[in-house]
Amino acid sequence: MNQIFYKYQGTGNDFILIDDRDKTFPASDQKLIAHLCHRRYGIGADGLILLQSDEQSDFYMQYFNSDGSESTMCGNGGRCIVKFAHDLQIVTESMQFRAIDGMHESHINGNDLVALQMKDVTTVLEEPNGVFILNTGSPHYVQFINDNIAQIDIVQMARAIRYSDRFAAEGINVNFVQVMPDSSLAVRTYERGVEDETYSCGTGVTASAIAFASIQDRILPSYTVRLGTPGGALRVTFEKTENASYKAIWLEGPAKFVYQGVYTL
Repeated sequence: MNQIFYKYQGTGNDFILIDDRDKTFPASDQKLIAHLCHRRYGIGADGLILLQSDEQSDFYMQYFNSDGSESTMCGNGGRCIVKFAHDLQIVTESMQFRAIDGMHESHINGNDLVALQMKDVTTVLEEPNGVFILNTGSPHYVQFINDNIAQIDIVQMARAIRYSDRFAAEGINVNFVQVMPDSSLAVRTYERGVEDETYSCGTGVTASAIAFASIQDRILPSYTVRLGTPGGALRVTFEKTENASYKAIWLEGPAKFVYQGVYTL
């Protein structure tokens, strides 16, 4: 069986996209998905995303980690599937789609710039040493550091957290954040399911931006946080309420088509 696939990337976070509106892709085959995502023996990607028909919205997004497991929401993957659906002429510049964490609105603002509405955040757990734990569609551990973020051994540091007794069973994504002189954030993320650092993580930068706002002394009508990742720049905007919850959260950045191919399953 020949399978047409498409590669997209959002700030270096790359995905295999498949038009599965006919529901013919073997989504239950975890080994196959892991093989397709393998960077030596397969196509190579941080994850695989199926675009499926949906009665409640323009389409449904089913996301798999590179280890083949079905996962929670992926922000950059969400932005990439929006661009994919637009390229397939399924949708116009504005759309609504459903994912594992519910409905998402999205807009294409220019050729490759995609804005995606993320889920509201009602709980931010603050712990000692600049650590925050929150869920932005996927669970995230955010730690602010004073060191040069480019020089830390993120894999060793993150694995000690991700595989600790507290998080080993469910897994957690780990983000290290450095506040830059211009108040932008430099973020590096280790993703569960990939079990390595990725060039960027959409839910991770969203979690980092909200954690940053949660330590501010005053509540603003709205926040705009600029973030730099190894794969490029992103922007997160949101509103903070008086009870320390966050709404109207939007993740914006580039989402680009890379290439199309055919793989024999």
